[in-house]
Amino acid sequence: MTDEQPGSEETAPLRASGDDSWMPPREQPPPHAWTPPGPPPAPQSSPYAVEPEPARASYVPLGTQSYPVQHRAPDPPRGRVSGWVWPLVSVLALVIGLIGGVFGGAAYENIRSNSTEGRVSGGLGEAGTVSKAPLRPGNRSVASVAQRLLPSTIQVLAQYQGRKDGATGSGFVLDRSGHYITNNHVVADAVENHGPIEIVDENGDKYDAKVVGRSPTYDLAVLYVAGGPQLPPASLGSAQVLRVGDQVVAFGSPLGLSSTVTAGIVSALNRPVTTSDTGADSSYINAVQTDAAINPGNSGGPLVDLTGQVVGVNSAIATTGSTTGESGNIGVGFAIPIDQVKITADQILRTGEARYPVIGATVDTLGATEDVGAKILKVNSEGPAAKGGLRKGDVVTEVAGEKVADGIALIVAIRAHQPGDTIPFTVRRGGSQMSLRITLGSQVG
Repeated sequence: MTDEQPGSEETAPLRASGDDSWMPPREQPPPHAWTPPGPPPAPQSSPYAVEPEPARASYVPLGTQSYPVQHRAPDPPRGRVSGWVWPLVSVLALVIGLIGGVFGGAAYENIRSNSTEGRVSGGLGEAGTVSKAPLRPGNRSVASVAQRLLPSTIQVLAQYQGRKDGATGSGFVLDRSGHYITNNHVVADAVENHGPIEIVDENGDKYDAKVVGRSPTYDLAVLYVAGGPQLPPASLGSAQVLRVGDQVVAFGSPLGLSSTVTAGIVSALNRPVTTSDTGADSSYINAVQTDAAINPGNSGGPLVDLTGQVVGVNSAIATTGSTTGESGNIGVGFAIPIDQVKITADQILRTGEARYPVIGATVDTLGATEDVGAKILKVNSEGPAAKGGLRKGDVVTEVAGEKVADGIALIVAIRAHQPGDTIPFTVRRGGSQMSLRITLGSQVG
């Protein structure tokens, strides 16, 4: 059973049959150190800082003024300024103006970058994301996808349990404004303990990163690198067009091995899993399941279709009874659908935080119901569920037309929608079946 605070659904971690457990890629040994041939390129400043602009100072432009010409007798000869002085004065004025402009512009950029912490007021719409498929129909192969996406894939190094680079994960370039996507569980310990976070590009160059915002609920985080490398953004697709059997390619740094590519197929869709083993911070996702090899260190890396578009974010792997998260790939990995990633990233860029939908009820996640469905253990009196007519003891069997097998499936089904959505619930109450409509509430997380 679970016990929920008002307006939230807190649940126990998912345990599969046979004592299997879903475990996210966790702490990794330090990544193998390597240096690319030749001297590394010097870091380049990014021209893509796109934040709300502060009030600008007013500048008076340098120019010339004209006066009326008066015809009169010439004055007696007097001391005159040599003809070469005026060109010199003009040149000096121009130089002074240029110097002032350079320093003024630098000061403005510094103020702008330090005041917004990587946020973009217009969200993804202003950040410079890419959605056009980069590969033509005649050029769709794993090799072509790898060539396109490797420059957009990064390694993430974060402090974990007091060790710098104690956690290694992956990520990808979100937009042209210096933002990157990774998993929350890769950077959570570093954020909570004010530890360092770095990204590593394909050339092996490291850059300090900071977290713009994160969502433990969806296991996502948005990183920002000021003045970082000018890497091409990954093209964002949709998981809704996927079919079981479609070929996909996974990118990341499994076991600290950067720029690794593995391939497989979509082996299942809409798979309810959790990416955490602690009930308080459980992240339930309606995952894309794949047999592409995913190992610890792949967390946060992109799952890509053969058009070259990102369809998911690698987040969890299945293990065979291990509780340490050290098990390797066994052909069952899970990715967060990119559709949810875009929604959460947009919220974080706009406000610095993410929100998820709630109904204000406690659901049984231990599978205690005799029949298929999710049993409601408690309904908060002022929550959306109570207002929609849901009661303690009801068993939810469908949400928005999709069957609900248990409590985990109910949570995932709700979180597949957005706060403010009004969706139909099919409920079994006693021996009767009824339909309710509930408007989802909202909570930060």
